[in-house]
This record gives sequence, structure tokens and C-alpha cells, in this order.
Amino acid sequence: MKKQILTAVLAIGSLCSFAQNGGKIFGSIKDGGQQAVIDASSVSLLLEKDSSLVKTSITDKEGKFLFENLADGNYLVAATSVGYQKTFSKPMLISETQKEEDAGVLQLLRIPKDLAAVVVTSKRPLIERKIDRTIVNVDGYISNTGSTAMEVLEKAPGVSVDKDGNISLKGKQGVIIMIDGKPTYMSGQDLANYLTSMPSSNLDQLEIMTNPSAKYDASGNSGIINIKTKKLKQRGFNGSLSSSYGQAAYPKISNSLNLNYRNGKFNSFASINGNYRKGTQTLDIYRELLDNSKNIDRIFTQRSEEKRMRQYYGIKAGMDYNATAKTTLGFVLTGYYNPTEDPGNNTSYFKDEHLHVDSMLIVNRSEKGKWKNGGINVNMRHKFDSTGRELTADLDYLKYNATDNMQLLSNTYSPMGDLLSHSLLIGNLPQTLDIFSAKTDYTQTLAKTIKLEAGLKTSFVKTNNKAQYYNRLNGRDEVDYNRTNFFDYKENLNAAYINLSTEVKKWGFQAGLRVENTNYDALQYGNITQPDSAFKNSYTSLFPTVYLSYKMNDKNQWGFSYGRRINRPDYEDLNPFIHYLDQYTYDVGNPFLKPMYADKFEISHTYNNFLTTSLNYTVTKNLFNESFSRDDQAIVVRKSNFGKLQSANLSVSAQIPVLKWWKAQLYTEGNYYHLHSKIEERMVNIETTTFLANLVNQFSFKKGWSGELSAFGRTKAPETQIIINRLGVINVAVQKQVLKNKGSFKLAVTDITGPMKVTGNIADLGNAHASFVQHRDSRVITVSFNYRFGKPMKTERRRTGAATDEQNRVGGAN
Repeated sequence: MKKQILTAVLAIGSLCSFAQNGGKIFGSIKDGGQQAVIDASSVSLLLEKDSSLVKTSITDKEGKFLFENLADGNYLVAATSVGYQKTFSKPMLISETQKEEDAGVLQLLRIPKDLAAVVVTSKRPLIERKIDRTIVNVDGYISNTGSTAMEVLEKAPGVSVDKDGNISLKGKQGVIIMIDGKPTYMSGQDLANYLTSMPSSNLDQLEIMTNPSAKYDASGNSGIINIKTKKLKQRGFNGSLSSSYGQAAYPKISNSLNLNYRNGKFNSFASINGNYRKGTQTLDIYRELLDNSKNIDRIFTQRSEEKRMRQYYGIKAGMDYNATAKTTLGFVLTGYYNPTEDPGNNTSYFKDEHLHVDSMLIVNRSEKGKWKNGGINVNMRHKFDSTGRELTADLDYLKYNATDNMQLLSNTYSPMGDLLSHSLLIGNLPQTLDIFSAKTDYTQTLAKTIKLEAGLKTSFVKTNNKAQYYNRLNGRDEVDYNRTNFFDYKENLNAAYINLSTEVKKWGFQAGLRVENTNYDALQYGNITQPDSAFKNSYTSLFPTVYLSYKMNDKNQWGFSYGRRINRPDYEDLNPFIHYLDQYTYDVGNPFLKPMYADKFEISHTYNNFLTTSLNYTVTKNLFNESFSRDDQAIVVRKSNFGKLQSANLSVSAQIPVLKWWKAQLYTEGNYYHLHSKIEERMVNIETTTFLANLVNQFSFKKGWSGELSAFGRTKAPETQIIINRLGVINVAVQKQVLKNKGSFKLAVTDITGPMKVTGNIADLGNAHASFVQHRDSRVITVSFNYRFGKPMKTERRRTGAATDEQNRVGGAN
């Protein structure tokens, strides 16, 4: 293994074949009043014609800076430091005859005290648009106070979350969720539980990428959402504290502490956060079971009531060491503990075609789970020179342990209340997971205008799952061999990529190619009722990406992109375990699930940096999603391949300055879906159009007061076989800055017209019809307090790690 990793690093390093010789600009920074040297000042090199950024640097201990290997052209130098106003140098020319320019001594003037507060409290925009991503600043939404990562995602433009916590981006599922560039190694309901437990106070930004470049893992049918957590960045000792209390039917409590100490060559950081949330949920299901003549044979009505409890305790700590002026070494330790409880009861009535009740089933279910994780990342970054030539490497190891203990007590009664049958099913479902990942990335500028990126990655995953079920009869537990299951899964993924980008006048070009090789081996152990079964597979896929941009003029910019993506089945989706809601509703894994591939085309237009319109078209092959089928009187849920899905999306985003004190952010989109497929001898036909809109109004008042009013609405929308009817949410929040703008109090009410009611039906079910109504405990009143201590922030690097895909495909605490 060590030899393989060393070979990978050397292979990328061999790309560093030459360095360019170009111009040089140098100078120094001093305090304009005291004439003292200012070290660690931020220095930016700009093109004179449009002030576009070329390079950045930081002054050394003597206040000096240097930019090397510069192409011919006219430049400016901009300098700033904490507590000082920005200043600019004179224009400077680098040419064939003039290769060096002295910017001289740039003198910075201190910010007057009466203006300092304004600088500190300057507000980032809600939404930022980049060439390859949309950035959402979490603190920009006042209503995010006291909420969770899942609730933050629900408000993001183009993102939607269904009734089961599955995340979609621009109308398509298959989103990869990363945290600080690392995968979560969870999926489905387990990812939903994790995001619902993570406090929003620990989040900084969301990076939404619908068509990521070849540098990123190809997983994610609809794209990648990278959740950046807060990391304090300034010199000395500093930190932030956040605490919130929310009340719905039950309390919701969140606390977080972030600490940072930076001095000399060392920068150490740590964060601790905890979250407790308890809520209720009811689900009413109506089913009609049909005979072969499509006449009603039986009617089944069910009400499920749950009281969900989620706790989350997380810690993250690490250190960066600047070994030399060009080399930085670092490590990050992470861990979390996520206990859950899901007690509930189901009451079901069985009726004949004349609506006469012939029996009643009462199920009491208790379920307790624990999901524990520990991980370590070791990283290195080496800058060869100031031209951007750089080599990075990351090694990651993660260990997961999960337990899930459930009991299902079922009693069947006659219409007169006589006990007809009694059963107690006990389940113990432990899971372990080990993940090792290594990657290396290299960046270099070729011929002064072409940026080269290349890299390698390898990962190894091993998961062990057990499902041990027992029937308690006469006080004794007897193994239920029909439900008991042991499952082992091993996977190895190897990848390499190359990416080239350049700009020529008004045009921008980028093209990349990623190759990924996947190998997996799975074994389902048998027992006295069923034999062992094993399956394996190996495949290699190519993933090209192309980007094109054209700046027509100062107000109009066009863009085009194409990319191929893959969505591999989650580990738990391949696991043929059975998980019960009751004996008439359960889900099961599918070990024969195939990966799905998506070809995505997108064209976009931005007007005056305020109005963005985009149109994309996607063809998805081997689409897999939840399928619903009838097994006698039970409804069985499993992931299945549906075939080819064609979809189109038109979205419009606008940032509207209504008044000086009122700004609005509007996002709206329309989606078209067409799916015609045969699954389990049944035809599934979907052709529909949906619309959604998200409006955020922000108000700035005097004396540190601000407010927010937001609304979200969506028309009827399909989720393969599930059809969700229209729904909407309105949120309101107010904020007051205190303690010289270092602290803030916030009051927020989410879903003020709630609680939310989600209704829908299941289509193409065969000899059955089904509809549902879900009531969520969504209306919450939250009060929070945030306090920052320390100096204003300075730029610091953030590790992304080697794991960028595997973490999204792991099950966690249910």
C-alpha cells in the first residue's frame, strides 16, 4: 500500500517538468502613520484594465512581498491589513524590455475608530455566483438561527427535500453531500438523521455545483453540495459561541463552541457542538387491495404516530504546521456520537369491499440506535513557486460503528375487541465500516495562460452488517431465520483526472477527463433456511467535462457546460436486509442494483450580475429509486432500476434591491420529467411538469435591528412512483446586534402557517392503490444568542481530504 501511494505521488510530481520565466514585481508595506513594518498583510496583484485578480500573497516579517513569473501586461498592486484601509500602487508595465518593477513602499492608513464597527459588521450577500458553483452564506439568513443543516439545505436555491429526507437538486435526486470537502459516508434516512442533528450554528457556507469539474468525484447524478463549517482564522486566541432554544411540540436545543489559536508556524483549531431535538410525526396511509379483475378486495387504513429523538455530539480538532515558506503539513481529527430513539405505535383497520371492519392491528414499536464515528486526515501542501504550481496530498481513515435495536409488538383484534393473535419480533442490527482513502492533486500554469490540474485517488471500503431477528414465544427467543441476515461488502475505487483551462479575450474554456475504476465483492451468508449467495463486479467508466463562457459586454455573460456523472448504489441499498415499520410495511435491499449514469447539458445567461437564467437537459440511464410493490397484503419498498429518464430544468434567480433598506432574493424553476419503464412486470409511466419558487426578503433597520420574511412553494411533483401534492412554507425572523456588534440575539419562527401537511399517492402499484397524509412538527419558535471573541478574520486554508464520494453511500443511525 505504501509503495502504491508513493508511486501515485511521484507520478503526479513528474508533471512538474518545468517552470516559467517571466516578469517580477516587488515592494513592501508600512504603517502610514508610525512608519512601522506590517507583516502578514494581504497583497493582491491586479490587471490594470479591469482590476481582475491575478495572484495573492502575504508580506513577510520585514513587510516585503514578491510576485514572480509574470506574463507581459499592465498591473496594479492592492494591499490591506486588519484595521487598515486598502491602498493601491501606481500602474506598472511588464514587457520584453522591462522584466522588473518596484512598487515601492505602500503606506496603509488606519481605519478611524468610528468606522471600525462598520467594517467588522459588513454583510456578505445571501447568494454568490461563481463560474462553476453557487455559494449560499448560511449566516445571511436570519431564519437559519437555531435550525439544522437539513433545514438550511431546504432554503437553498434549487434544493428540495422530500418527506423522507431525500435531497434533490434542480428537480433531480442523487446529490452528493460533502462536509468541508469530505463525504458524509451516509445515505437516505441515515444521512437525513445526521443532517437533522447537525446545528446550523456550525455552518459557514453551502457550495452548490450542478456540473462539477473532473477534479471532483464523478458520483452524484444531480451534482454536489459541499457544506463548509466555520473555522476561525485569525492570529492569536479567538473563538465563537452559539446557543439556541426552540419550542414546537417538544424542545430543540443547540450549542456550539469554536476555538482557534494561531501563532508563528502553528495554527490549531477545535470545535465542539451538541444538538438535542425531539419531534412528532403522524402518517396516515390508505390502501385498496385489488383482485385480478381490478375490483376492491380489501381496504387497509393505518395511522402511525412517532416521537423522534435525535442527539448529536461532535468534535473536530486539528493543526497546520508551516514547515517551510512553501510547505505546510497538517492533520484533522473528527468524531461524533449520534444516539436516536424512535418509539411509535400503529393502528390499522382491515375492511372488506363494503367498508366493514373485520380485524384491527395495533403495533407498538420501539427503536433505539447509536451511530459513532472517528476519523483522521493527514495532509500536505507544497507550493513550488508563486506561479501557482502546487502539489497536495491527503490520507484519510474513518471508522464507523452503529447499533440499532428494535422491538415490534403486534396484537390483532376482532371487531368486538377479542384478541386474535399476538407476536413480538425483536431485532438487533449492528454495523461496522472501515474506509481508507488517499489522493494527490497537482496544479501548474503552462505557457503563462493555461492552467493544468491533474490527480490520482484510491479508496478501500469494508462494511459488515448483521440483522439478527428473534420471535419471542412463551418467554423464549427463537431465531427467525427467514429474516436474519449477515452481509459483507468490500469495494475498491481508483481514479485519475486531468483538467485544462484558459481564457482568451472574452472567452473562457475548460475541459477535463476523469476515469474511475470500481471493483466490489459482496457475500450474503446463509443459514439453515437459505444458502450463501455472493456477487461481484468490476467496471471502468470515463467522465468528460466541458465548460465554455463568453463575456459579451459588461452586463451580459453566457455559459455552457457538459458533464457525465454516475450514481452508485448506497451500501445499504445493496444489502438485502429487511427493515420493518410493521409486518404490512417494510423495505428491503437489492444486491443486483446497477449504477446509473447521467449526461448533463446546461446553458446559462447572467445579466448585470443580478439576474441569472439557466436551462439544462439531462438523460439518465439505469435510473434507480424507491419502487413500491405488493406482497400479498404488504407493501414492499426497495431500490430498483427504472430505465431511462429524460428531464429538463429552467431556473431564474434574481437579487432585487427593492429599497435602500429592503433586499429580495427570488429563485424560481420549472421541471419536466419523462419516464417510461417496465419494472417487476409492471409499466411505470411518468410525464409531468412541476414548478417551485423561493423568495427571501431582508430588511435592515436602525440601531442594529434587521428582519427577514421568506416563503417557499411547490406544485405537485413526482418522486418516481410517489406523487407529492403541492406544499408551501412561510418563515419570519428578527435580529438585534449587541455588545459592540460582537454578539446578536435572534428570534425566528419557521412555518408560521404550519404545521406542515404533506399529501400524495403511490402510482403504478399493480393490483393496489395507495395514498398518504403526513403531518410534520414543523412550526418552531427559536431564540438564539451568538457571540464572537477575538480579532477580525484573515484567510486560512481549509482541508478537503481524500474522501469525496464513499462517505455519501453509507448507512448510519436510523
